[in-house]
Amino acid sequence: MKIHKAHSLLALLSFLFLLTITSFAQVDVARQTTAITYPQDELVYVQFRGTTRFPRMKGEAKLKRTSKNGTEIDLSVSKMPRPFELGAGYATYVLWAISPDGQIDNLGEIKRRGFFDFDSKMSVTTPLQTFSLIITAEPHFLVRRPSQTIMLENLSPYAPSGRTPATTRAIQYFGNSSDYFRDARTPEIAETDYAKTPSTILQAKQAVALARFAGAQRDAVEELHQAEALLQTADAAWRAGRDEEQVDISARQAIGVAVKAETTAAARREAREKRNEKTRSDAEIRQSEVRYTDAQNEVAALKSELARETRNRELAERDALNYSNQIKDLQAELGKAREELGRTKTEVESANQKLANIESQNKALEQQREKEQRLSQIQANTAVLMQSLKRFGEVKRDERGIILTLPENYFTGTRTSSFAPKGETNLSSLSEVLASNTDYKISVESHTDDKGTPEELQALTEQRAQSVADKIISLGVAQNRLEAKGLGASLPIAPNTTNINRAKNRRVQIVLTPIE
Repeated sequence: MKIHKAHSLLALLSFLFLLTITSFAQVDVARQTTAITYPQDELVYVQFRGTTRFPRMKGEAKLKRTSKNGTEIDLSVSKMPRPFELGAGYATYVLWAISPDGQIDNLGEIKRRGFFDFDSKMSVTTPLQTFSLIITAEPHFLVRRPSQTIMLENLSPYAPSGRTPATTRAIQYFGNSSDYFRDARTPEIAETDYAKTPSTILQAKQAVALARFAGAQRDAVEELHQAEALLQTADAAWRAGRDEEQVDISARQAIGVAVKAETTAAARREAREKRNEKTRSDAEIRQSEVRYTDAQNEVAALKSELARETRNRELAERDALNYSNQIKDLQAELGKAREELGRTKTEVESANQKLANIESQNKALEQQREKEQRLSQIQANTAVLMQSLKRFGEVKRDERGIILTLPENYFTGTRTSSFAPKGETNLSSLSEVLASNTDYKISVESHTDDKGTPEELQALTEQRAQSVADKIISLGVAQNRLEAKGLGASLPIAPNTTNINRAKNRRVQIVLTPIE
């Protein structure tokens, strides 16, 4: 009994300590760490350090990049606190790879072992070659961006061979700044005794809570109900002492459906906001049309009043001619009437000019509004388009627009312009994406390394660029949107000193530029 009380007291003190350190939350600013370029077929070791908030944690990874599997990672961590002790929002840990161009890759969940601080291992693979590694506390394992609760980040590497892998000290990341992690209304994720609750059930409860927080009760009701039902099934199976694997499968299904509900709710909420914005815009246009109509009516009334006044003057002048003794006075009055008529004509011309200016301004405003709406739509769809292009090659964005770099395995060889079967298939799918995004001009730019004469290299790149362009046009993309360029070896992205660098320089890039 005394031993049990001592353990309970130790657990309480540990929990209070962790609650204390969570008050020193990392601020919402960009963090910076080291990105490492892993050479092919060479073993590299990387140490991890805990952030200033979690200095006791340690970790080590063994990495090797292969031509077949990408970069293989064997990770071991130690002195990890149970994630739910960090606050109401966390239920597991996730390993992330972050590339210098901003690509973020969820490499998988670091599963909890033990009841207090725990050690864990995992083996994963990433297609990236240059990246940094961080470990964060997360609400569930299917999150798409790292949270701001960063537990560990990698240090500089070392290799048993004595070589020093290249590093980049410029990897920055903000983390997920959702209000959910700072909102005082964030719900607790399980009963008081977290240690007895399976990690996947805690994660499922958090995934459902995140879906509700995103508005799924309004915008994704069916998906939310399905996730809640799966969660209830998993929870009931656990409480009934069912097989651990069965409980885990049901809980992970609940997480997947809850993430779908969260994503669906966000998309539908955004669509509703866009519709509301269009409704407001249409109301403003109608108000402008009403004001324009009122102005037209006022001008018409002025013209009618002017016609009546002119008629009255004519009648007065005709009556004055009947009095011979007032001829001179009437002549003077007639001169004044003519002067006044001239001023009236000037005023009418001025009013007509103002009306023309108003019409011109309204037309210009309408054209500007249409242009801004189209550019806003392009900007809003940029992230979705970039995501859909990632399955065809490397995607980035610069001042020119969106740049898709096709891998060389689209072609049958390094010096051919004919497509491999996989290249044919991928270009067909890519053409469907390009055909459905008509707001972009498309430039196909082919490059190669410096092996060969300039004439041969120029001819090769022109043939490759034209082959890709012809393929895209044949599959439904308008020809007037495309431009094909062969640039030979004139624009290398790496020195042509090694086979790896030459492979980087042999590239075909598809540049999508918004149409102004």
